[in-house]
Amino acid sequence: MARFVMWGTYCTDALEKRAPYRDEHLARLQSLKEQGTLVTLGPTEGSSHVFGIFEADSIDVVRRLVEDDIYWKQGIWTALEVYPWVQAF
Repeated sequence: MARFVMWGTYCTDALEKRAPYRDEHLARLQSLKEQGTLVTLGPTEGSSHVFGIFEADSIDVVRRLVEDDIYWKQGIWTALEVYPWVQAF
């Protein structure tokens, strides 16, 4: 399995707009964590950006996982980039 980093942005007023979807979002992340696919994910201070580390077979798998998230589907995340990651330490 390879590791990938995800970097993205949140919409304006993300903290308010995410409220109806937060439980679904967190439950899905917990499931991905338990499966070993998600290493970590969270917002930057101020919730302007999101950062995550995934373990998967390919970058396409990670992109699909991210695009299937309710935050992406509801426009809470507004831009996302996924990169292969080489962990040096």
